[in-house]
Amino acid sequence: MHLALGLQIARLRIKGAIMTILKHFVAAVILCVGSFSAFAQGETANWYFGKNAGITFKGDSAIAQTNGRLVTEEGSATLSDKNGNLLLYTNGITVWNGKHRVMPNGNGLMGGKSSTQSALILPKPGTDSTFYIFTTDIQAQSDGLRYSVVDLSKAGGTGDIVSRNVFMIAPVTEKLTAVRHSNGRDWWVLAHRWNSNAYIAYLVSADGVSVEPVMSNVGTVHGGPNRKAIGYLVPSPDGSRLAAALWNDDSNFEILDFNRSTGEVSNPILLKGYTEAYGVAFSPDGTKLYGTTNNGKVGKGQIVQFDLKAGNAAAVSKSAVVVATSGSPTLGALALGPDGKIYVARKDNNYLGVISKPDLKGVASTYTDDGFYLAGRKSDLGLPNFAQGIRTGSPHKTTSR
Repeated sequence: MHLALGLQIARLRIKGAIMTILKHFVAAVILCVGSFSAFAQGETANWYFGKNAGITFKGDSAIAQTNGRLVTEEGSATLSDKNGNLLLYTNGITVWNGKHRVMPNGNGLMGGKSSTQSALILPKPGTDSTFYIFTTDIQAQSDGLRYSVVDLSKAGGTGDIVSRNVFMIAPVTEKLTAVRHSNGRDWWVLAHRWNSNAYIAYLVSADGVSVEPVMSNVGTVHGGPNRKAIGYLVPSPDGSRLAAALWNDDSNFEILDFNRSTGEVSNPILLKGYTEAYGVAFSPDGTKLYGTTNNGKVGKGQIVQFDLKAGNAAAVSKSAVVVATSGSPTLGALALGPDGKIYVARKDNNYLGVISKPDLKGVASTYTDDGFYLAGRKSDLGLPNFAQGIRTGSPHKTTSR
């Protein structure tokens, strides 16, 4: 009996030891997976813009890159895979692959490197190898909005342009963005008609790019002298709102609601009285909107913050506060990075400005003018153009929301 009791106790001790080992093993696996996830930024991990400037985001770190071939005054687009490996990038005219070489047929796209949002790259739903590059012409010229098709399975897996410059609509402004459809699979590509108040939304699905857009006649007319076609259009992080900058000596910002199921734009809010409004970006939590302007009175670029939770349209307009005045006379794009910071393009500068706490109100958002050193390369007016929802898991798999 004593022997049997002793054996039972021994078995229990061995079982306890095994369970302890398993717990430590599971904890180690979780730690490793967590560390991997922190370093896997996905589709927006690599940025190429300006004058051979580049950034790679890894976890909470941003690392300057000097291997980019792209030179652009304004627009650019880049895309990486879900593990952060560079796939392709473009200024709207030339397309480079992940090895920084021009793709076959990768010249002659009809975007403009001096178009605000000259290009946008989207994966085609339902495939792992087909991508669309949408382009906009400069200042509402006749080339308008077009798309080209990339097959990444060609050229040894580095890609080939298999269709170029398919016409969609003209004339349009330089505004170009995209929002994930509410089905979690498809996309809405958004632009704006010229000399019109019409926002246009093209559905992109497994069947391709729709021929007819959803057209929403809301807000102000984007028209007049062609330079008024300048300025960014961006979605909020959840895709429920849009913000536009209407560039001119007497400029406005525009905030609107967006229906991710129908493609309709509604409920415009006009924010008036700015000079050379150009860049726009939402805070990560969607409660603040930032815009860049160039104040001729002080000869410096400035960043304005609007509190979107202030109340009605009049209250949002009155909430405007200048959160930063740059040492640069001209500020350009604003872009929300994978690290939750907003990066600010400073024309012809070796540094980007950085808003490090964009969810906070007023100057607590913390702007640093020399916020990110580009390792000797220079920023210009633009930063890469990304679709809303591009980094929500694999873009090729159907998800529910």
